[in-house]
Amino acid sequence: MQLPDLPLTAIAIGIHVEDWRAAVTAAGDGLVRSGSTVPGYTKRMIDVIDEFGAYVVIAPGLALAHARPGPDVIAEGLSVVTLAEPVAFGHPHNDPVSVVLGLAVTTGDEHVLLVAELANVFNDPRVIPALAAATDAAGIRSLLGVTAPAAEASGVEE
Repeated sequence: MQLPDLPLTAIAIGIHVEDWRAAVTAAGDGLVRSGSTVPGYTKRMIDVIDEFGAYVVIAPGLALAHARPGPDVIAEGLSVVTLAEPVAFGHPHNDPVSVVLGLAVTTGDEHVLLVAELANVFNDPRVIPALAAATDAAGIRSLLGVTAPAAEASGVEE
């Protein structure tokens, strides 16, 4: 399974946030703007971290914010947020975080497949620092091996 397309509306580069909640909210906002979720999904991503801790910080500098499939997920989606200054999530080994990915899926099977695909991307230890340093959407898409949606790539508004 390929990673979903990454629309420009789902990318935020070099943003300033106060804490991990604001970083996850930014990733959720990208999922909402892209049409993948409604705002309630963002709250559920934060609630998952409140309940289970910083397990979403899956590698040094990288958080994968997500929640279970639910009615607030419209379609599978991915968002990418890079932070101007890294923030702590409370992970004992992988803090601070400078890149937050938001992931929305419609089924549990989709979740497993997309996480596996992301793991393949992040097997290369150069990807996280390169994402953190990226200055444009094209660079982020290239590093993740994803494309713009067809309408965006052709210059047609969705």
